[in-house]
Amino acid sequence: MKCRILKKQIVIPKPISEAFDFFKKAENLDLITPPFLGFKIITPLPVEMKKGAIIDYVIRLNGIPMKWKTEITKWEPPFLFEDTQIKGPYKIWIHEHRFESIGEETLMTDTVKYLSYGGIFEFIPQYLFVKNKVDKIFDYREKILGNILK
Repeated sequence: MKCRILKKQIVIPKPISEAFDFFKKAENLDLITPPFLGFKIITPLPVEMKKGAIIDYVIRLNGIPMKWKTEITKWEPPFLFEDTQIKGPYKIWIHEHRFESIGEETLMTDTVKYLSYGGIFEFIPQYLFVKNKVDKIFDYREKILGNILK
């Protein structure tokens, strides 16, 4: 099966070092995750972000608690980091965060390669609810980042 790809860009009105510093703190994930996910980091904070770091979370999907474990699979500060799901609600979830300096601001590009469970029927959950939820998560992130990182 072919992965789904979501790509979102946002201009952060901060220099690249400040923008990256915000995202390298795992505890800030709670600030930029929509409340409907009931997101909670289980791993003791602060997490030392580096290649190989493992972070455990609990989220709620349609009210059902679900464990999610990710690994930082790329770490190239202040330009890039990537987290890959080890265990969780997706068959595949690889989320690249790329930062590019544009003067005194930063262009951040989120690229998520993901695939739901379902085998040849994966398109059913994808179009019934997965795509909508993933879009809502990143729309919320864009909106809230505009307020947090002024």
